[in-house]
Amino acid sequence: MSSATTSNPLLSYIGGAAVAGITLLSAIYSDRAVFDPKREGIKTQAGWPLVGNLPLLIQHKDKMHDFLLEGFSQMDDLTLTMSALGIPRHIATLDPRNVEHVLKNNFENYIKGPEFHASLVSLFGNGIFNANGEDWKYQRKTASHIFNVKNFRDHFTDVFVEEIEFMSSHIWDKAAENHQVVDFHDVMFKFTLDSFILLGFGVHLNALKSDGKVPFAAAFDEAQKTTFQRFVNPIWPITERLLSVVMPWKSSMNNHLNVVDSFAREVIEKRRVEIADGEVHRDLLSRFMDARNAQGELLNNDELRDIVLNFVIAGRDTTAQALSWTFYVLLCHPRVEEKLLDEINENITPEAMHDSPALFEAIKNMKYAHAVFYEVLRHYPSVPLNQKYALNDDIWPDGTQIRKGDYILWCPYAQGRSEKVWGADAKVFKPERWINEQGELRRESQGQWPAFHAGPRVCLGQHLATLEALVAIIFLLKRYKFSLVAGQNITYQVSLTLPMLEGMKVMVQKRE
Repeated sequence: MSSATTSNPLLSYIGGAAVAGITLLSAIYSDRAVFDPKREGIKTQAGWPLVGNLPLLIQHKDKMHDFLLEGFSQMDDLTLTMSALGIPRHIATLDPRNVEHVLKNNFENYIKGPEFHASLVSLFGNGIFNANGEDWKYQRKTASHIFNVKNFRDHFTDVFVEEIEFMSSHIWDKAAENHQVVDFHDVMFKFTLDSFILLGFGVHLNALKSDGKVPFAAAFDEAQKTTFQRFVNPIWPITERLLSVVMPWKSSMNNHLNVVDSFAREVIEKRRVEIADGEVHRDLLSRFMDARNAQGELLNNDELRDIVLNFVIAGRDTTAQALSWTFYVLLCHPRVEEKLLDEINENITPEAMHDSPALFEAIKNMKYAHAVFYEVLRHYPSVPLNQKYALNDDIWPDGTQIRKGDYILWCPYAQGRSEKVWGADAKVFKPERWINEQGELRRESQGQWPAFHAGPRVCLGQHLATLEALVAIIFLLKRYKFSLVAGQNITYQVSLTLPMLEGMKVMVQKRE
């Protein structure tokens, strides 16, 4: 025989040993990633030999939240784990007791871990979403000064109403008159972007005046998508570089980041000039420009850039998506829409629509409107999947043993659809579940309904987001009758938040 293998016994031996080694490892790690130990006491979703669940994660990366929901349903448990080659051990839970324990009762033990920080640092730097410890505390304390009741009642409501009036006259009135199809999702993103950029940074972005995509918003969205995909792609540093070489005509992550960075730094530099000229501003950016970091130093442009971008996603994305999903479910549930419209007409007078304090007070008493909004967030949470990192060993309320270095997942999207969490009608859209027998709003535990997070990191802007959403819902429903264009694929896009994949096309008519 003349083959290279048979003429070289050493190569033949090495090849045979390699095959034997792989066979042995495949037998030992038949359902999980190689060298990943079994976790006793936690139901484990079986995977492939040596690579674990990595192929499934890649296969279902575009429907990740439903994949997780199906996993919990199949395993018939509220806590499970999976193993995937190249991805650290994750333990996922839908149990409200566990979620509240992680976010509130043992808050200090669970942080934004190395995987989370590495994936997000390109886009969000060390801003509030990606920060821990003292860096997080000073950002939260400074931002909290702007989120007070007086601002809600006065300036914030004024801005929302002003932007809605512009949106109505320039978009919805024209669409009704000309029988135009409009992407509701796109309009909501422009509305919340204009509103929050003005409130947070004193800048008139005028996205609602734009017929097409706003460059900053488009780049920001693409950067978010790429950021999320890093969580399920352990070799993303290689694949992102490879894609930029193979498809140079396609905008890369760096291209998107350059657009985003340019916007943020332009806002900051403009404000520095304005302050040097003696102008006084009370927006969020100005507060941070007067603040000091954890080392007692004034913030530099890099730190301010991170803050700008973190509060853009907080103020723009989540509310725009919540509004889009709200009108989607209203158009799918005419009974709910009619009942909500009755409450609006009963409580909101024409005078209140032009008097911010009166509007604010009227909205506070609209129980059904709040219930609709809470139910939307139960089904379509603006942050559908979240993660923490365990600093030390812990035992959860359900008995699950957590080890130092474990990554913790909870999925509000799957949680809101779980019959074990919400009962047999979990998948039914029913705002009435939020109103008790006395007709008052009921609030579930933060662990059961973590739509605005929970504990010390509970969303600072939850009341602002609720106010903005309800003002928009009231004005739009009172003035317009929307209808869905037939034949659409209304589903979510996997990202850090929960945008609609293909938008939502609507027709609109003015109400009598």
